[in-house]
Amino acid sequence: MPKFHNKKTRIDNIIFDSQAEARHYLYLKSLMAAGVVTQIECHPKYELQPAYWKCCGVVHTYVPRKYTCPLCGKPVPKVRAITYAADFRVTYRDGHQEIVDVKGVETPQFKDKKKTFEFRYPGCNLIVVKGAKA
Repeated sequence: MPKFHNKKTRIDNIIFDSQAEARHYLYLKSLMAAGVVTQIECHPKYELQPAYWKCCGVVHTYVPRKYTCPLCGKPVPKVRAITYAADFRVTYRDGHQEIVDVKGVETPQFKDKKKTFEFRYPGCNLIVVKGAKA
């Protein structure tokens, strides 16, 4: 069952997580048709924290393949990167970009990711849209 009872919607062969997100896409397409927006990228991904390897309390930012821990002799497990996928990256005619996320509800998890995103990418303008423009 989808989170928050959202209904996945397909437009232009792109699957959106909610109808509100799909409506916002149509709104952005109308801005593109009017010449205000030059590019719409759906679901751009950003790395908030890189992957790392950790064993016996030692953290490594890189390990060669099949590296074993010098302390316990076991393979060093990889901890996956933390990523964030926004709903849209919009480029305007004047060249500036906005990262857009359409939200019905801002969860505590999203608020944490937003703070981390703003710290990691201080030059990016993250806009949260409540619902969507019709």
